[in-house]
Amino acid sequence: MRVGIDCRFAASPHGLGRYTRSLIPEVLRQAPADFEFVLFVQSVNDPWLETIKTNNQSFDGAQDRQLITSNSPHYSLTEQLQFPSLIKKSGIDLFYSPHFNVPLRCPVPFIATIHDLILHRYPNHAPHLKRIAYRKLMKYAVKKSEALIVVSDFTSREVSSVYGETAQEKMHVIGEGVASVFQPASESDIRAVREKYQLERDFYLYVGSAKEHKNVQMLIDVFEASHLAEAHDLVLATGGKEATSLKIRSPAIKRFADVSDSDLPALYTAVRCFVTASLYEGYCLPIVEARACGCPVIATDATAIPEVCDETCALVSPNDPNALSRAMQSPPKRSASGHTVLPQWEESAHGVLKLLANLI
Repeated sequence: MRVGIDCRFAASPHGLGRYTRSLIPEVLRQAPADFEFVLFVQSVNDPWLETIKTNNQSFDGAQDRQLITSNSPHYSLTEQLQFPSLIKKSGIDLFYSPHFNVPLRCPVPFIATIHDLILHRYPNHAPHLKRIAYRKLMKYAVKKSEALIVVSDFTSREVSSVYGETAQEKMHVIGEGVASVFQPASESDIRAVREKYQLERDFYLYVGSAKEHKNVQMLIDVFEASHLAEAHDLVLATGGKEATSLKIRSPAIKRFADVSDSDLPALYTAVRCFVTASLYEGYCLPIVEARACGCPVIATDATAIPEVCDETCALVSPNDPNALSRAMQSPPKRSASGHTVLPQWEESAHGVLKLLANLI
């Protein structure tokens, strides 16, 4: 039972990278002894691989663990021409991708993961050629895969609505999880993170990209139009080219492009409220991580967001600035995270391994 896993996205600081870094080490930790794994990585020196090594799963000389480096850029012609050969030479029986981006000439049976259909709904100014390539790869993954993993019931419905019964019969809903580091932080950690980011006042927090569907500009506009800036800050943990185009006029709005994962638990614990005006989410992991730290949440009642919220979260209609403003002026109270049952990565890994075993 030799399984190849595409871990090339793990080096990315963004959502797919976070998903891969969180899930795959847990899959390896739980895997039965008769499973062999080949990880396709960007570099054998990727820092995230230390997580595996500290769990006594070193790849050095292990017969059931192997690393193969692939430097082919994602969504490139080079990837389509070279990656299939690497897969074939690896001798794997099954290829598992934590994304839908599987090479069109994949030489072995494969499982793909679909997180959302955002580019179907919000192209985000993507070039026309990229949109064509995206749809072709997605259609190939749906049609040719042995099984499809989707991360929410909402995404399952989305995929079915576009690709019909072919997709519906293959789909398995396996949600994301929250890492154990996301829990209420100590007072010393809170003081340290406040000092690091110069946060002297109470603040609201947004974590995520600034792409079109994230609706960050509306969040900014609502905050600036209210009187909240008189006593509060709005912290935007967001980077990328879209973030540089945001129109920020108030000095009470602070944007940080390089917030580390290790700082997030303290920020979630210190913040008055986590808030997002997102119009489309396949899952929305920041909400789950915020809740694990006992952080109050304000979000839109849209797409997969209600699936990761409970009655303690304040949900408002999307595209309703007045509703968002009212919620921010009277946010939910902080909850005791110990009373909240949240999904764990251990559960996600168990679901993946069960699917792998059934297919093999």
